[in-house]
Amino acid sequence: MNRAVDVLVVGAGPAGLALAAGLAAAGAGRVEVLERDEHAGGIPRQCHHGGFGRAGALGDPGALADLLGLGAYGATARLRRQAERGRPDSALGLRGPAYARRAVAAAVAAGAVVRTGVCATGWAGPLSLETTGPAGPERITARVVVLATGARERPRSARLVPGSRPAGVLTTGELQQSVHLYGQSVGRRAVVVGAEPVARHAVRTLRRSGAEVVAMLTGHRRATALPGVPLLTATTVAELRGRGRLSGVAVRHEDGRSGLLACDTVVFTGDWIPDHELARRGGIALDAGTRGPSVDGAFRTATPGVFAVGNALRGVERAATAAAEGAAATGPVLARLAGAPWPEPGARLDVRAPLAWVTPNRIVEPAVRPLLLRSGEPLDHPVVTASQDGRPLWRRRFPGPVSPSRSLRLSPGWTARVDPSGGPVVLSLG
Repeated sequence: MNRAVDVLVVGAGPAGLALAAGLAAAGAGRVEVLERDEHAGGIPRQCHHGGFGRAGALGDPGALADLLGLGAYGATARLRRQAERGRPDSALGLRGPAYARRAVAAAVAAGAVVRTGVCATGWAGPLSLETTGPAGPERITARVVVLATGARERPRSARLVPGSRPAGVLTTGELQQSVHLYGQSVGRRAVVVGAEPVARHAVRTLRRSGAEVVAMLTGHRRATALPGVPLLTATTVAELRGRGRLSGVAVRHEDGRSGLLACDTVVFTGDWIPDHELARRGGIALDAGTRGPSVDGAFRTATPGVFAVGNALRGVERAATAAAEGAAATGPVLARLAGAPWPEPGARLDVRAPLAWVTPNRIVEPAVRPLLLRSGEPLDHPVVTASQDGRPLWRRRFPGPVSPSRSLRLSPGWTARVDPSGGPVVLSLG
């Protein structure tokens, strides 16, 4: 079957749903969202902690941005503490599943079509996708295609952790699905590999399932511990032990010390990468740092008519950030539908170690939204500079410590000094 739509959004997470709601409400024509899972809503569906927006915010369609402006880690510390104590949604905002349901409802109420169980398998042309789903194979052609495919954690195999292949080896997503979506017990003694916010949620999920968390470990030299859980810093997994079922995790400290943690479950957290397979199949240019589609400040890729938003751009950010990007892309997509020309690629944004990535990663015109910059290691009071062709553009000292699990927000004003036809803009410490 061949069909045509005005806007085809691939991915029904916070970014894709916020964009679809905004476009449909603005009269963009037929806006269709494809979701390969059986239920729309993205990662929040399996996150049962609070802090996702405010209960009742979707009672008024005009309050969509208010709901989607506060995500998984957008709550204040006070609200997060309340969430951990089990306070009801009305006191601290929505829990993940409720947030997901209301975001889907908002997109549908605005007039978007959300189709679940439909997977985009490849490209039949620059703006045509081949899909398969309950209705069989289809070829859908759109005036605009938006990649909102989200991010995924790298599993044990991608991290090249040696050892056998026993049961009990999970990612955070697999853990949350097992416990929250299917009500399964995962084990009795668990080790969590990671110490970022997602790892802390993994610890809480394990505890709710009845498992004892015997340790958290991270390769970084500094991290924040959770009460009652031993934290091993500068430590990596050397090997998984066990036949049939995991029996232990061999660990190694950077100074050469080693040991064995007896456990029947290990959860690998963090290490997020964009779900970029569809982009790669379509020949969409990827950024070397983020490993997601390379975009300018208006979320345009280098392929005319193709946009990318949300965590498909760089791995995980909180739901608030992804949803805000989806909402912000509404204007550029509407402009394209109205006939706006596709710009030249512009100046590339590069980072120097220990900085890991920046998004957007091309400057075509002065940015209007903050840029997100991530470090690959903990930093104290870093001074970040931007230069192009040896010409200083910007410099700022950030107060306090900087974590590899949190992005810095760079004010966009300095991008007006970038020459779009010049060489790469380099972000570094200096």
